[in-house]
Amino acid sequence: RTVGADPVAGHAALRLGIVGAGGFATFLTGALRDLPDVTVTVVADPDTDRAGRLAGILAARPVPDWRALVTADDVDVVVVATPPAGHAETTLAALRAGRHVFAEKPLAVTEDEAIAIRDAVAATGRVLVVDHVLRYNPVVRALARLRDPRFAAPPGSPSDPLLGPVRRLAFENDASDEDLGPGHWFWDERVSGGIFVEHGVHFFDAADALVGAIPESVQGMLGHRPGSNLVDLAVATTRYPDGAVATFAHGFSHAHRCERQLMRIDFGTAEARVTGWIPVHAIVDLFTDDAGAALVEGLPARSGELLAVDGHRLPDPAAVTVAVHRHAGPEHARERGHERRLPHRCRITLDLGGEAAKPHVYAESVRAAMHDLVRCVRTGDRPVAGTTEGATAVTVAAAAARSAREDRTVHLGQRSPQHPTACPS
Repeated sequence: RTVGADPVAGHAALRLGIVGAGGFATFLTGALRDLPDVTVTVVADPDTDRAGRLAGILAARPVPDWRALVTADDVDVVVVATPPAGHAETTLAALRAGRHVFAEKPLAVTEDEAIAIRDAVAATGRVLVVDHVLRYNPVVRALARLRDPRFAAPPGSPSDPLLGPVRRLAFENDASDEDLGPGHWFWDERVSGGIFVEHGVHFFDAADALVGAIPESVQGMLGHRPGSNLVDLAVATTRYPDGAVATFAHGFSHAHRCERQLMRIDFGTAEARVTGWIPVHAIVDLFTDDAGAALVEGLPARSGELLAVDGHRLPDPAAVTVAVHRHAGPEHARERGHERRLPHRCRITLDLGGEAAKPHVYAESVRAAMHDLVRCVRTGDRPVAGTTEGATAVTVAAAAARSAREDRTVHLGQRSPQHPTACPS
């Protein structure tokens, strides 16, 4: 089911031009197939056979040159679905041609390119959405809502959020390299930008959304595959202005069956553990007071509200379950020098259907990101994952890579975008 009102109903569908006809373009267009607000009209790829195959599936017309696509009269939105090194050139050309842009991450492979795109969006007034799918994931969105005091109380009633500020976040991704042969573009930093940029941007951005701020400094370190110069492990630590710290580890050296991903978020009185790089399950353990326990007990009845993401159709097994153990310990506690009332222990489980639901949740998050672009084109609102968020993620990722090369902490400067949006409530 689609959660939330559709703000774009009644308008003509936006016409999409797809730049790139590889595996991701095929997946993306499949995810958008039944989104009524868009239709694919043109597919561009220098491999004419590949362009023709995807165009045939979509009843679109193939072209060999993306430059013709971005100026075509029957294209309103350019979808950039190529390897990362081409993202900036295509995106800038599309914006300057007056087209909106849906960009696969990363927005660009260098900070200079990302800043140029940010400035072009501001100058042209076009809408750009970056495919940072974690911002459109129901589990991540639910955790952000539990940090929002507006979710904890009826409108107009003051209340404390259930989850306090993020103190520490850790993400570990033990990923597969079975499909990444030695000649794959992923390993060529000139094409991919390197692990921090190509893959890490997802998680730098998700951390910013959950913390509600951008880092002030970053440290990076790289690990090489034994006996070669190939970098297959990247680790970074970021520090936020309020003292929160986040760590990220991305390793591409595992068999498919041995992949593991875990995000742990420390909220002080609560801990969240999120599984999957496309999150499909989370457990939140917390101690709280009477109001917090009552809020937790009411969450199953509000599961649709808690997990809602406009344009994202939740899988049928999606559920919120809770357990509340009242008076699990002494009423008073002290943390960081402050007296707290924390007598009740609670557990919240957010379940989108487990590992089997991952393909559905991934596709629906892409669908929700495109729905967001259409909404913003129609309403003039800012997207959830727009140019500020995309440029910030690239800036942090590039700083992590620079830190690793130079063996020093990199402090983020004034060029960094200053006001990325947190996940909406």
